[in-house]
Amino acid sequence: MRIRPFRREDTEAVVALWQACGLTRPWNDPYADIEAKLAVQPELFFVGTEADGTVVAAVMAGYDGHRGSVNYLAVAPDHRRQGLGAQLMAHAEAALAGRGCPKINLQVRRENQAVAGFYQRLGYEPFDIVDLGKRLDG
Repeated sequence: MRIRPFRREDTEAVVALWQACGLTRPWNDPYADIEAKLAVQPELFFVGTEADGTVVAAVMAGYDGHRGSVNYLAVAPDHRRQGLGAQLMAHAEAALAGRGCPKINLQVRRENQAVAGFYQRLGYEPFDIVDLGKRLDG
């Protein structure tokens, strides 16, 4: 897999990937999420491609000066269990570390225990915290 920055022409492939991986939700427009990421630290939005350029993985990372974040990590279902997710996470971690990021926070839906296990194998650990949120988009 080759990892490179997201390009606008990757949009449809990335949205299809997110949908295939069950990452989209009715209240989050994936196209709007891509546009928002392209407005803020677009250099931290990565895709993994096959030799022919087919997008098979993607991840959005960010750094606010205090903590890093990872969102929308996805690997095409027929490309899983090959280490691609770990490669993409290592790439995102290195990019964040290069900015001086001391820690990455990420969220996993409670029902997605397989993904929680994936992150734990990469060294992420659950913290005893309460995750609060508030929608500002109506």
